[in-house]
Amino acid sequence: MTTLRDITRRATIVTTALIIGLTASYAPSQAAEGEARTTITDHPGAPGAMLHQLEDLTGRPVGDLDKVLAVDTGGRTLTGDQLAALAAGKEVDGVKVVGTIPGSRDVLGTTMADLADGAYDGSGDSGTATSLLFASSTSDGREWCLTMCVASGKTIWQCLLSRRTGDLIFTLDLAGSTTVGGTKAAFEKANGVAVDGPDTVETLIGDGEPTADEIKALLDGKDIESMRRVATVKAPDPGWALADIAENSGVVYAKTKAHIFTFRLPFLGTILAVCISQDGGKTWKCSARQWDGF
Repeated sequence: MTTLRDITRRATIVTTALIIGLTASYAPSQAAEGEARTTITDHPGAPGAMLHQLEDLTGRPVGDLDKVLAVDTGGRTLTGDQLAALAAGKEVDGVKVVGTIPGSRDVLGTTMADLADGAYDGSGDSGTATSLLFASSTSDGREWCLTMCVASGKTIWQCLLSRRTGDLIFTLDLAGSTTVGGTKAAFEKANGVAVDGPDTVETLIGDGEPTADEIKALLDGKDIESMRRVATVKAPDPGWALADIAENSGVVYAKTKAHIFTFRLPFLGTILAVCISQDGGKTWKCSARQWDGF
């Protein structure tokens, strides 16, 4: 039996609210390369395909569709709080709700154009909405801030950055026995996303500890004065320990050693991870961030 507590809990958990900018053909505007949003050509089943794509991008199930709101945002990009307020039936300044459509499998199987007039009626010729907001809920109480952040129009990377301070995605202390595969796993655990690679690992050597600005420069793919690149290995063995990469790359000794790993994050591009050791490879401090290329 469904209790009042269950009903209340379900009603207050908004798991996804996705704004779809509508053009004359009712397709989202195409984002720049490397961003999380992609164009969906309108067709029967486009709403369901869009939600499925959001699941793939965020790695979070979107739950059951509760309702679809056709809204006129006045050309503004809404925040996550504004999306949640609209999904809860509240008013948002400057936003006009054209219509509200109860969620169902049939709605997921129709077209964006059909929903743009605020009604599920098989007709999309008179749409007045500038955006469609899809709100769904779950009964298990999981945390959905990443999905909600993407729903507000940001890329997944921007959302990951907003959950941390500064522009470094993570800084981790790893033991020298940590393998290449273990370094990848540590990155994935720290950020909640899966990456491919590493494609390459570069080894750098120097006589002193690089400064914070120099580490940021390395993460930007730049060279620094205090360290020089001495070796590059493509597709390094996942079983190699951090302490052994330099020797396996032909580098015998250096006071300061650094390795730069190149990972790929689906849809988002290249990630550079820099690991530095000053104690002979016993311990490593690793940092990473998105790299936009030269």
